This record gives sequence, structure tokens and C-alpha cells, in this order.
Amino acid sequence: MLVKNVLHILLFIITSSAWSQQISEIVIQGNKKTKASFIRKITQVNEATKLDSLQLEQDISRLKRLPAIAHAYFQVQAKEDGSVKVVYGVEENFTIIPSANIYTTDDDEFAYRLGLYEFNGLGRNIIFGGYYQRDIYNSYGVNFRAPYLINKKTGLALNYQNLTTSEPVFLESGTADYKYNNESYELLSLYQFNFTNRVEAGINYFTENYEYKSGATSADVPQNLEVKKLLYKLIYEYNNVSSFYHYVAGFKSILNFQYVTSRDDTLPEFLIGFNDFVYYKRVGKKGNWASRLRLGIATNNDSPFAPFAVDNNLNIRGVGNTIDRGTAAIVLNTEYRHTLFEKGWFVLQGNAFVDGGSWRNPGGDFGDFSDNQNLRVYPGAGLRFIHKKIFNTIFRVDYGIGVTQNATQGFVIGIGQYF
Repeated sequence: MLVKNVLHILLFIITSSAWSQQISEIVIQGNKKTKASFIRKITQVNEATKLDSLQLEQDISRLKRLPAIAHAYFQVQAKEDGSVKVVYGVEENFTIIPSANIYTTDDDEFAYRLGLYEFNGLGRNIIFGGYYQRDIYNSYGVNFRAPYLINKKTGLALNYQNLTTSEPVFLESGTADYKYNNESYELLSLYQFNFTNRVEAGINYFTENYEYKSGATSADVPQNLEVKKLLYKLIYEYNNVSSFYHYVAGFKSILNFQYVTSRDDTLPEFLIGFNDFVYYKRVGKKGNWASRLRLGIATNNDSPFAPFAVDNNLNIRGVGNTIDRGTAAIVLNTEYRHTLFEKGWFVLQGNAFVDGGSWRNPGGDFGDFSDNQNLRVYPGAGLRFIHKKIFNTIFRVDYGIGVTQNATQGFVIGIGQYF
């Protein structure tokens, strides 16, 4: 027993000595588009630090999270003078990526969004691009995001959107169809506290227009309405998710809090907050279980223009495009992804999912969550066609089938995992 303890102590001393060596050289290899100076800027380890395995592992995880990097690794090489050389190796993604999302239901409803984005602008992981959407009406938007614009912790985001859709407005006498337009300008500051915690804060100035098209009417609800608003936004994210190509594991939580001011009593000011809890788990060598729980609540105004929507693209696959609204929401998405075929850069995944949720009616109470008319459950299945060396090139096709009251069914097609 004494000999065993002595051996453990000696092993600890030898290991500690090895990891206390001075770093005298750092080499970046494998990068073609990504600037080596950028990689040095955002990593912790430099020539002035001693060798630290935890810092090296965090640097690799940070690099793997970048859109430009498909995979990263490190090597430690001893030098004759007793110091060490650290080599960071990266495998880059192709980062000029088209985006596409298509939504259909069994009532022949069809909508799509197409876009093009550069995820590694100037070799410094600056994201820039835009989209066009056709959902009865035309919409478009432009986005700029530079998380490391100022230093390794501080960045900036700018967004413009001109969104026009056909929105159902739910009245006591029935449903009305309105042409809805939202033109917005957004400025966000981005800050990373550490490896797992970051925050976004900013302001959004926007104008909302509602134009009555058909359906039920109400003396209390105007047929034409234009309101200018200010939205103050705060996003806090805890992210402890690690990845190996298309496999992910870990937990993250994203809190989104907004305060919206208004100049019209028909669309009064309100508070809204929601939190996404996301958990990923590897299952064997080829499986991945993924779950997302969204809890949301807003000021309970008795207004037909409630903030939480039931929608194909947001929460329930197969349900349709904005079929209901509420002032609070509970949504659970869970799915099992399994690699069916993998060779070189190509991966074919299959998945089986269940999307379910319920909403509080505008002006209602929390008992609305148990109302059969508000509860929706949609199981389904889909396929994922994955390119391992092009960022976010996961072409997904899902088909959801409702099993609750007044259910629909339909395809949801897009780029990237649903969550």
C-alpha cells in the first residue's frame, strides 16, 4: 500500500512538472481562409503562459464552435531548451452557404425562405448575408454579426428586416386575415464573460402595419393600423455543448427578455421573456438524442395580436404557418437522430421526433394550458443529408402528423438541425 501511494505521488509530480513548462512557440496549421492572427486573438494560450491542459482543451472547444472550423486539435512538442511548442491544427469549413426553408401542410399551404450568408468574412468569422422569403407576400432581411470585432470578448451585430406575412387574427366572432408588415432596424452589443457564458443587449426600432384583408370583423379591432415601436432586448446564454462533426453533447440555456413600447392602445406595451433549455446526449457510436424545452410568458393583454405563435418554423413541425397565438407557451421538442450511412464527407441521418406544446389564450389564465383546443402534439420522422466540411450544411426533411384536436400534417424542409 505504501509503495502504491509513493508511485501515485511520483506520477503526480512528474505530470505536474510536464504541464508547468513554459510555452515558447505557438504554431497554427491547416488554416487557409481563417487568419492565424484571428485564431491567436481568440485563444487563451500564448507564448507568455505556462502549459495548461485545461486552457488547451477550452481553446479547442472554442475553435470547434466557430462556423469556419469543422474540427480542431492540439499537439505539444518538447524543445531542446526545455520549453514546449504548441501546435493548433484546424480543418476548415466552406463558409459561403445558401440557406433554405420550406413549409407545407395538407391544406396546400406553401411558404419558403432562401438566403445566402458568409460565415467567415475577412477570415475573422464575421457573418454577413441576407434572405428572401415568400409567404403569400414578399419579405427580405440583411444581417451583420461580428462577435470578435473589438477583442476576444466584445463584438457587434446589425440587422435589418422587412417582413410581410398573412396573419390570422383570432376574434370572438371568428378569424380575420390581415396583411402584416414589420420593418425593423436592430443594433446589438455582444459580450462573452467566459467560455460558457455570453450576453447580447441592444435596441430594435420597428414599425408594424396591419391591413384587413378578409374574414370576421370587430368594432374593437381596427381594420388598418400602423404603430411605431421600440424593443429593448437582452439575451443571456449558457453554453456547455461540445461537438464532434455532426454529433453534439451537453447542455445549453438561452434566455431572451424583451420590453416593447408602443404609441397605440390597440397594441399596448408589453414584456416578454422565454427560455430555451437544450440538452444533447450521445447514444452509442451513431446515435444522438436532442431535446428542447421552451418556457415563455408575456404581459397578458387581451389582444388578438399576442406575441407567441404556433408555427411550423418555430416550434411544431407539421402544424402550419402561424395558426394560433398566445401570451404564454410551453413547448417540448425531442428527437432521436441516428447515422444510417457515413462515408468521407457525407452523412445520412434518420430521425424520429415528437413536438408538443400548449398556449395561454390572450387575457386567459394558466388553466388554458390544459385546454384540449390549445394542446398540440405532433410526432413524425425525417432525414438529414449532411456535408461534414461545409458549415451547417444539414439538409433536413421532416414530416409531422398531428394526433390532437383539429390536427393537420405536413412537411418542414430546411437547412440546419431544427434545434
